[in-house]
Amino acid sequence: MNCLRLAVLGFLVLAGMHASAFALTLQETPYLEAMVKAGEIDPVAKRLPAQPRIIDLEKLGREPGRHGGKLRMLMGRKKDVRMMVYYGYSRLVGYDLNYKLQPDILASYDVEDGRIFTLHLRPGHRWSDGAPLTTEDFRFAYEDVMLNKKLRRGGLPNSMLVNGKGPKFTVIDDVTVRYEWDDPNPNFLPALAAPLPLYLTYPSHYMKQFHASYIGKDEADALAKKRKYKHWRAMFIRLGRQNRPENPKLPTLEPWYNTIAPPSEQFVFKRNPYFHRVDAQGRQLPYIDTVEMNISSTNLIPAKTGAGESDLQGRYVSFEDYTFLKQGEKRQDYNVLLWKSAVGSKVAIRPNLNFKDDGWRAVMQDARFRQALSLGVNRHEINMVTFFGLGKEVADSPLERSSLYRPEYARAWADHDPVLANRLLDQVGMNRRDEDGVRLLPDGQRAELIIETAGESTVETDVLQLITDHWQELGLKVFTRATQRDIFRSRLKAGTTMMSVWSGLDNAIPQPSMPPQELAPSNDAQTQWPQWGLYGMTGGKSGTEPDLPSAKRLLSLLREWQLSRDDETRERIWNDMLKIYTDEVFSIGTVNSTLQPIVVNKKLRNVPREEVYSFQPGSYFGVFMVDTFWFENASGGN
Repeated sequence: MNCLRLAVLGFLVLAGMHASAFALTLQETPYLEAMVKAGEIDPVAKRLPAQPRIIDLEKLGREPGRHGGKLRMLMGRKKDVRMMVYYGYSRLVGYDLNYKLQPDILASYDVEDGRIFTLHLRPGHRWSDGAPLTTEDFRFAYEDVMLNKKLRRGGLPNSMLVNGKGPKFTVIDDVTVRYEWDDPNPNFLPALAAPLPLYLTYPSHYMKQFHASYIGKDEADALAKKRKYKHWRAMFIRLGRQNRPENPKLPTLEPWYNTIAPPSEQFVFKRNPYFHRVDAQGRQLPYIDTVEMNISSTNLIPAKTGAGESDLQGRYVSFEDYTFLKQGEKRQDYNVLLWKSAVGSKVAIRPNLNFKDDGWRAVMQDARFRQALSLGVNRHEINMVTFFGLGKEVADSPLERSSLYRPEYARAWADHDPVLANRLLDQVGMNRRDEDGVRLLPDGQRAELIIETAGESTVETDVLQLITDHWQELGLKVFTRATQRDIFRSRLKAGTTMMSVWSGLDNAIPQPSMPPQELAPSNDAQTQWPQWGLYGMTGGKSGTEPDLPSAKRLLSLLREWQLSRDDETRERIWNDMLKIYTDEVFSIGTVNSTLQPIVVNKKLRNVPREEVYSFQPGSYFGVFMVDTFWFENASGGN
């Protein structure tokens, strides 16, 4: 879509929203009426932007709601306050229910040649403390935070870099900014819509009081010392963390703001009086007044959920808890829904192609070895024994919900075929066996596979036990080793882990506009090629350059995607990468479309009965707009 067409559409959207807002009869929120009468905040008509985002729930197949209530949730760690950023899902640009990009905080945006992005704010939009949201907040975020070497020692975020260069930033007027690169930057908009978004704006009116450029370094350091921080940099970063809202005084654009600072066993989030969304009946969102997040031991959360102590729970409960939770439906006032888990495979085995042992590394880099391992897995048995036959027996690949789903990706080397698996292992050079029937590598080593796990999931343990038996039939001896997550990660990066177990693709419902970095060596956290991933992540400054042609091709295709200008090109690249990734079996998938229990208070409305539960791109509940959930009774879940 060219710039002119985008600009025309942006104008039409703005005009339509303005007309709708003008004709809309706004209703004051009961929870805020006392504050309005006391003069503490403005009436709703003055609190909202001139062009609020209007959510027509009936068009989405949902019910218009009513204000009030308290939503209770259980979390396992204090840092889980970040979940409110996922669930609130207030973004400059976000995904709709079809995972297409749309403006949210922004009124509109224009894209020219895939490299020039002009962002238009909603006139009159305000932070949660009532201060105006203006382009000064964007300028402050870019010039005084992102470009400040004291605050960002690693430089600009990767999504702000194209060929190692940042954008030209321009403030057009009070409600318009522009980011311009020399070449296309297709990573930019998806980064704004991510669960952990790229923050282009800071509440500058609040944060300037902690910034050395505005109050002087000596005063900033003295203030940091008074507040018990080592230096002003630590103070600024800690107090300004938008993705982890622990500072109750930090203004936000989310539906709810935190009112309790850590350490605490409970965090209470209250409604943002200046939130920019309204329903078609003129009620300002969110519907729910308060969100109460209670911290508990992770192993107690299923029991507490079953006792009715949570009104909306997906985190820290799993399919293993389904029977227990289902039994509690009649005793407690909740329903247990089953959503599909949106990962490429619930459990996936990944050979480490950067393993330090020369003999093993040569074998694992042979695609026939990985294909043989995949053919040796009896996915039907895993599905029936572990998932009661409710999952899909496939390779590590996208779900059918994705526009990029293809049956050939799902079926790639996913049939249980021990005969072909044995033939492939023979072709790799593992055609000799010792007296115990264990195959030998070409260099004479026994084929003893050690699979390491972070030891955090009994499902992983159950699946690994079955795979151990499956591969033993191929003449492979399998051992498993559980380690703490930090040690698990360190060993992988050091090349001392032979194989690892984790979930499959994080994003199993991709669209062409979403970055395909999971399919190529692009991050040192990728367990199948950590050193190649470090090379891709640093642009060749660290790590090791891939020496496997298929991995090099994936990295080349990723770079081609990063320079693409249109979704047609991006779709072609995605398909090329998925074909290579699944055919080469860089990740051995087992079963996907497994079920995730979602426990919902019976009085909580507008929660979808069947959906996909995903971190990326759905932000768990976020894309389904928790601000539109509402209680039948004003007291909420109590």
